Amino acid sequence: MNSRVLAGALAVAALVAAPLRAQQDFSQVQIEPVKVAEGIYMLKGSGGNVGLLTGPDGAFLIDDQFAPLSEKILAAVRSLTPEPLRFVVNTHWHGDHTGGNENMGEAGAILVAHENVRRRMSEEHFNATFNRTTPPSPPDALPVVTFADAVTFHWNGQTVRVFHVAPAHTDGDSIIQFVEADVFHMGDTLFNGSYPYIDVSSGGRMGGMITATERVLKIASDKTRLIPGHGPLGTKADLQAYHDVLETIRDRVATLKAQGKTKQEIVEAKPTAEFDARWASDFMKPDDWVGLVYDSMD
Repeated sequence: MNSRVLAGALAVAALVAAPLRAQQDFSQVQIEPVKVAEGIYMLKGSGGNVGLLTGPDGAFLIDDQFAPLSEKILAAVRSLTPEPLRFVVNTHWHGDHTGGNENMGEAGAILVAHENVRRRMSEEHFNATFNRTTPPSPPDALPVVTFADAVTFHWNGQTVRVFHVAPAHTDGDSIIQFVEADVFHMGDTLFNGSYPYIDVSSGGRMGGMITATERVLKIASDKTRLIPGHGPLGTKADLQAYHDVLETIRDRVATLKAQGKTKQEIVEAKPTAEFDARWASDFMKPDDWVGLVYDSMD
């Protein structure tokens, strides 16, 4: 399975996390650390990419995949630092990014996220795209520290800025910036190498996906390294290419919509055709993607 297909499959996992935990065999999943900068790693497994900051203050995680993988993730953390886990920051509420929260809390981590993450995790959620209902998360899986706009950690010699963006993948997305290291974890505002999933049922909007990328592009450098929610480690050039594809498709769909075209007519117009060979996947097929773009535009 290539990275684009994998990214799509993991996006599905985010939306059907409860039944998936009962069905998927995680026994063969390996957690692979990828060094991003000194003391900063991306942990690849099954689910959203995990970020890890190590140092004398303690381990700092970004997202935690699925509950059955918690012990493997903790083992990977212990292989990289002798210090205990102190914080987990969730980039958004989906189960392939928050499924290990309860276990990480039991391991001593303080759970942190935007206030909309706690709200959505606390409620039953119906996803219209997949016609599935996700039950509320257990109380011990909920973030215990929430913020409305931004929060900053001064940890392990890094200034770690966590900032909320306008509704994008969901209405609770946060991007994490490691200032001194010139590293960002973009959560699911970045699917590196594939069309992203936009969770309209969770307030996701196409325009927000684009503005989230623009916010990072304005402060990124040619040396910046980007941890995506799904896909391989990225660069500013990767983010620019992703942004340009999203913006072009958004503008084409908007033009057709302004002409009075129906959703089906816009899908049949194939506004993504020139990009599909590189950006489409078995999960996010072009027609489905165009339909999501249409639904996620105000």
